[in-house]
Amino acid sequence: MQTLSRRSFLTTVGTTPLLWNSVSFAADPKRPKLDNELGITTGSFMRHLSVERKAAKLRLLDLPKLMRDELGLRVIDLMTRTLASFEPAYVDDLRNRAEKAGCIITNLKMNQRGLDMASPDQATRKRAMDEYKRTIDVAYRLGCRWVRPAPGRKRPDIKLLAGAYRELIDYAAPKSISLLIENNGWISNDADAIPNVVRAVGRGLDVSPDTGNWGDTTRYKGLAKAFPLAVTCDYKAYMFGPNGEHPRYDLKRCFQIGWDAGFRGPWCFEHFNETLAGQLKGFVRLREMLQRWMKEAANA
Repeated sequence: MQTLSRRSFLTTVGTTPLLWNSVSFAADPKRPKLDNELGITTGSFMRHLSVERKAAKLRLLDLPKLMRDELGLRVIDLMTRTLASFEPAYVDDLRNRAEKAGCIITNLKMNQRGLDMASPDQATRKRAMDEYKRTIDVAYRLGCRWVRPAPGRKRPDIKLLAGAYRELIDYAAPKSISLLIENNGWISNDADAIPNVVRAVGRGLDVSPDTGNWGDTTRYKGLAKAFPLAVTCDYKAYMFGPNGEHPRYDLKRCFQIGWDAGFRGPWCFEHFNETLAGQLKGFVRLREMLQRWMKEAANA
């Protein structure tokens, strides 16, 4: 499969210019660049998290130090359901711990259940928008540069969806936060959905491909169309085999599609294992793989 370069894709998709999206609302020169950075999506830990310290469990507050001392990773991509609280004291504590450990909190995935920002019902839509705006305030306090609302399971009216994105973009822009679209929900089986929605919304909507969320027949085509617009990536891996193989799909092919499209990071690992210890070993494996592949690709 031929992959367009990032510049070619940003210049045009079909006959519709996309140059307006080449500069994110969250492009702050004071923020560190994230090329070649590796990190973790906190949704990985859903089954292993605990608010209190417990054996074989992880407190989210302890994640930054663990990433620095044991995993050699810096980027933290948060998910709302992993936050123990939205209260300022908790949020400030997490940000302070991340900064002390040399970590960067980049994104807040807004995964609240039962929200539909593109609902045809005005009251339902308003409830979603109010909750997302409240969450954007939390993301600002955390120092995030992106937030990602959930697209829903059913394909919405694109005009309603685009209008909702634009309203959230306008709310988030003064906070130097951009919106992300990810291939989950109804998007996961439509390789053209991400560029189509980006085109409909306009500037301020960036892309976060998830290597694992695609349907098996859509994955590589969808990644080839999403990566040229990507500012971050969920690099998802399920259980590894006994010899380090990944039976679900080709992890290196996913990486190569991104690299060929001009994407350089951050690559945020989303990985699952039945035990916390096994999961941490998986993160180390992924770090070593990506570091090797990036070095080989840069030298090619």
